[in-house]
Amino acid sequence: MEPTIEQRVRVICLALPEVTERPSHDTPAFFVRGRKAIAYLWPDGHHDAAFAQLWCAAPPGAQGELLAADPARFFRPSYVGHRGWLGVRLDRDPDWSEVAELCEDAFRTVASKTLVARLSSPRRRPR
Repeated sequence: MEPTIEQRVRVICLALPEVTERPSHDTPAFFVRGRKAIAYLWPDGHHDAAFAQLWCAAPPGAQGELLAADPARFFRPSYVGHRGWLGVRLDRDPDWSEVAELCEDAFRTVASKTLVARLSSPRRRPR
């Protein structure tokens, strides 16, 4: 049986150092050290956008770049989009490696330098 979207996102996010999950706004959310959010998962959609989606913190400029490059997959999420967060559609055969990279970028954006240093992969340049 193939894992659900929620299971896939959970494995990706909880693999990051000191990231935990708890419900926030009635949806699974992932936090660094229980305080700073890196991602919100809306497996059944959010309000009128009735498609599976992930909202991630993003490095400066990434939201604009990705929206311009592929507006069919990426969007500016309500409530947090004005802060540079990125929305990712998960209903169109997502590239899970890319989703993992976006979650790691979200972690790098929010986490302390000490926690970022614990990542095993080298620092990637922002998308």
